[in-house]
Amino acid sequence: MASPTTPRTPTAAVRALKNGLRGRVLAPEDNGYEEARGVWNGAVETRPEILARCADEQDVAHAVSVARRYDIPLSVRAGGHDWAGRSLRQDGLVIDLTAMRGVDLDLAARTAWIKGGTRAGDFIDGTRAHGLAPVTGTVKAVGVAGLTLGGGYGLLAGQYGLALDSLIEARVVLADGRTVTTSADQLPDLLWALRGGGGNFGVVTALRHRLHPLSTVFAGMLLYPLDQATGVLRRYRELVAEAPDSLTVMTGFFCGPEGRPLLFLLPVCCGSPELGRSVIDLFEGIGRPVVGQVLPMEYAGVLGMFDQVVVDGRHNEVRTRWLEGLTEDSAEVLVDAAARITSPYSGIFVHHFHGAAGRVPVDDTAFALRRDHLLVEVAAAWDPARTAAPDAGEKHRRWAREAALQLDPYALPGGYPNLLGPDEQQRTLAGFGPHVDRLLRTKERYDPDHVFSAVAALGPTAPNPGD
Repeated sequence: MASPTTPRTPTAAVRALKNGLRGRVLAPEDNGYEEARGVWNGAVETRPEILARCADEQDVAHAVSVARRYDIPLSVRAGGHDWAGRSLRQDGLVIDLTAMRGVDLDLAARTAWIKGGTRAGDFIDGTRAHGLAPVTGTVKAVGVAGLTLGGGYGLLAGQYGLALDSLIEARVVLADGRTVTTSADQLPDLLWALRGGGGNFGVVTALRHRLHPLSTVFAGMLLYPLDQATGVLRRYRELVAEAPDSLTVMTGFFCGPEGRPLLFLLPVCCGSPELGRSVIDLFEGIGRPVVGQVLPMEYAGVLGMFDQVVVDGRHNEVRTRWLEGLTEDSAEVLVDAAARITSPYSGIFVHHFHGAAGRVPVDDTAFALRRDHLLVEVAAAWDPARTAAPDAGEKHRRWAREAALQLDPYALPGGYPNLLGPDEQQRTLAGFGPHVDRLLRTKERYDPDHVFSAVAALGPTAPNPGD
């Protein structure tokens, strides 16, 4: 049963929060509120009733308790990089973890505890001096917690799997105010759900990740003009079909300095110098890149390659599809979409899932798609300050939606929860595949009153997946 609640008044809730919170409490009338409620996607206009900028785990537990007492809907913000802005709840209370950043290494065990607001860049900076690396996504600014809980596609997938595959323990504040530790030995069903089921089970205040012996990789950003794209993607298809675990190759399109779309290949190879040189030879024979080469570099440097593409404050919409592979026809859809790109800030990003990521038994984690595949991310981005038209964003949104729809004939069922929109609940359910019922049972065990709703499809109105 839901706990008894106190009549809801924002002033009373703010007062209760401040009485016991070491961090800062912000309401809409407070200085700093507007800046604090901002997220990466500038198109998100959600206005929470209260922001609880937590300093530690005790603050989180206190904020959950206040939200329950005053019957205020909750959301949790870690990195704030969900394009749909689900970390901000309209008229709700946001448990903001952005001040809770830090990395605590156990070098002997090759693991690290990280706080809930830690970014990928923080994590890499905390491990690089020791010749170790975490599995992260492709952008330094993204929060590790949200990335991990949904999956975590990245440039080490072939060698080390998804980010969630390196998660071995977590600290979680549950809806009833308890703080628990989940691992393979303690509450293993909760750990299973957190590894791909999203933030629907509590507030993850700390995560323990396995680290990997890695400092230098062979990598490079190779850029090709659009008129070479079809031929280069044909060779890409052959390469990824034969790629060893040590080689993960991202591809896609973004605009160069002149605003023209360019095809990119981003190979990342973990291994010996001999293996690295063989990879260099492979890519030197592909097309005629206008710039770029494959060479030894520090892995931390690879993660900085998209810093100029993913910029806070621009408006964004993301549409995705899973593809079993890249065919001639689906490649043509991508090239055509790139040719019709509507903004110099937009792009298409194709993530390569194979090797170690694909060998994890399907039932070991909530993430269900464990066969080799590609994740296509069609990302529309624009700067509203550069146009006076009130509906300027619509053409950019339409470009992303149409490109994704044109991939439907080649797409696998479902989608990647971290990048699906709020209008795609059925695809979210399909993406969980055979795990939906188990996730719902876990939800009922740890959050029977549905306090947390990061994945709306796992809420109380979720339809039976067989419907």
